Amino acid sequence: MPRKLSLPTIIILVLIVIGLVAQTISNPYQLLIPVVVFGAIYLLYKFPPGAARKARTKTQPRYKAGARKDAQQSSRTKTRKHMPFRVIEGGKDDDDLPKYH
Repeated sequence: MPRKLSLPTIIILVLIVIGLVAQTISNPYQLLIPVVVFGAIYLLYKFPPGAARKARTKTQPRYKAGARKDAQQSSRTKTRKHMPFRVIEGGKDDDDLPKYH
């Protein structure tokens, strides 16, 4: 179900179109800079600069898959390391009675 545009929105859009047409007729080169800026922003949004590096790293792995599997298997066979943490017993009463009335 298409959303209906309100009257103020339609008026603003019509005025924008009239302004762009009048600007293009009177001085078309003045419109060139905003078009180039918005085009560059769109291209950077669509194709970010880091995407080329990410695509190359996906095709060329930095490590061997077998080496990672060996490391995972050896970590499973190791015994657990003793942690220095211990549980301190709390001072909660065993009675269900509240301390303060």
